[in-house]
Amino acid sequence: LFAGPDGVLAVDARIGIARPPAKDGPYDHVAIHPYPRHLVRREHLSDGTPLTIRPIRPEDAQSEIEFVRRLSPTAKRLRFMGAIDELSPEMLARFTQIDYRRETALVAMVEKNDSDEEQHGVARYSINPDDKSCEFAIVVSDQYQGQGIGTRLMKALMEAARDHGLTRIEGTVLRENVNMLRLMTDLGFTQTRDPEDPDV
Repeated sequence: LFAGPDGVLAVDARIGIARPPAKDGPYDHVAIHPYPRHLVRREHLSDGTPLTIRPIRPEDAQSEIEFVRRLSPTAKRLRFMGAIDELSPEMLARFTQIDYRRETALVAMVEKNDSDEEQHGVARYSINPDDKSCEFAIVVSDQYQGQGIGTRLMKALMEAARDHGLTRIEGTVLRENVNMLRLMTDLGFTQTRDPEDPDV
């Protein structure tokens, strides 16, 4: 720097950028991860109805809107921890435009009689700042509860988390959500109460 009566003049400036540490993932070197097609599963419900579990896509936005609209008020409250009627535009974008480096969302698509598909469940996780654990959320439509969709979604989500190198998955469940608590117990989760919130 040269300073004079007319101001300061910078004659040279540099900035050094360190190469980020290498990671084990096949796409950790790219800014945007590709759609994880390896997570697509095609199965059948106990009555033979075709079921597809796959990562959500941006073009699923309308399907996500209709899915949330079909949820009962109780299902919405248990999932969102409060009253909600519609997804806001911001929520919809966050739920369907996924950064697969930091989160994963899987939808359960049930095939209807006309071979069209309808969304009846979604499970997602977001990676915590420690990069070793994640927090999950899941909801299944009232129409298809008790038919194994929640179990299949959670198993697929847990597998995706393991593949991502995560070692812990956790979630917040209301105490009155006995079906979810039973599912988590069946999957090997341990339950702890929140000392600051008696409802959790």
